[in-house]
Amino acid sequence: MKKTNKSKRATQAGKYVLRLFVAGATARSRQAVLRVRQLCETELKGNCTLEVIDIYQQPHLARAHQIVATPTLIKEFPRPVRRFIGNLLNIAGLLVELNLIPKPKIAA
Repeated sequence: MKKTNKSKRATQAGKYVLRLFVAGATARSRQAVLRVRQLCETELKGNCTLEVIDIYQQPHLARAHQIVATPTLIKEFPRPVRRFIGNLLNIAGLLVELNLIPKPKIAA
């Protein structure tokens, strides 16, 4: 898969590269976009490049990224690539699942 110029520049600058896949202009899609933008502005302090992809307008990208449900948020950079599928309301859980903050250690 070929990187876009935008994601190449972000990778070189050391920014997080996120892709959010949504299905149309539904309330759920709008809510997902709002939550991820909030995540980028507050938790990642603007150190983030976000690409929002509507699977109805760009189905080839959905196939290329093997999207089976929406919303799906993919952290492309820094590696490893991580995916979060479904409800994006829990920002703390989202941060942990995308490996943006370390998982809390469980006491023995």
